[in-house]
Amino acid sequence: MSADTGLGIAAVVVLPLLVAIAVLASRYASLRHDKGIVTAAARAVLQLAVVGVVVGFALQSLWGALGFVLVMLVVATLTSTRRIRSTAVVPGQLVFCALAIGGSACVVLLLLILPGVVPRNPETILPMGGIIIGGTMNATTLAGRRLLAEYGGRFGEYEAGLSIGLVPADAFKLVAGPSAGDALLPALDQTRTVGLVTLPGAFVGMVLGGASPTAAAALQLVVLLGLVAAEALAILVTTELLARAPLPDGRTVSS
Repeated sequence: MSADTGLGIAAVVVLPLLVAIAVLASRYASLRHDKGIVTAAARAVLQLAVVGVVVGFALQSLWGALGFVLVMLVVATLTSTRRIRSTAVVPGQLVFCALAIGGSACVVLLLLILPGVVPRNPETILPMGGIIIGGTMNATTLAGRRLLAEYGGRFGEYEAGLSIGLVPADAFKLVAGPSAGDALLPALDQTRTVGLVTLPGAFVGMVLGGASPTAAAALQLVVLLGLVAAEALAILVTTELLARAPLPDGRTVSS
């Protein structure tokens, strides 16, 4: 039996077990994500099967890679918008998410690609774009949900700020702004503990591919700090745009 065959058989047995464990943990902890776990697992299997084929074509040209990055951006924007909307509906939310995710990712990617910090080829641009866009999507979602939940939970303080002469944007940032910082914690912890708690994919992949540990560490550092910068920008943009948006009555916001 080949290694690939053995891995395939093990995956068929183990993967459903992992999903079952996650569902049971969600159910007994009342996380309300039982269905979401199963759906996410099924989508991951289907999407990776399709993406495996599409990526092969995307990597054949620079325009193909950029087109695939654009698809990533669209999906990330729609995902973040849907997640934030479950907390509160804010007019222009789709545009806000697109600006926070796309704008922040573009700034960092251009800083990495144009000076040649990372190679200007499809093989690098495509995975780097996915990593950075994925990070800004997570940061935008977490920041948006946290900001709106805090705004709803402290709506009385928000109104008090308005009553003493604060403009709505300043009152919103005073009451809810600090809570957005929680969205940056995963990226910060990943950067703080790299090499001690985790060995990230870029580092491991390069070492397994034959690169020196020094070169692998340098690329991983670029990825980690790029993520921190992109996510911090995404949180800033999300906060500023929500602060200036026509917000719903705080009493209607879901916690």
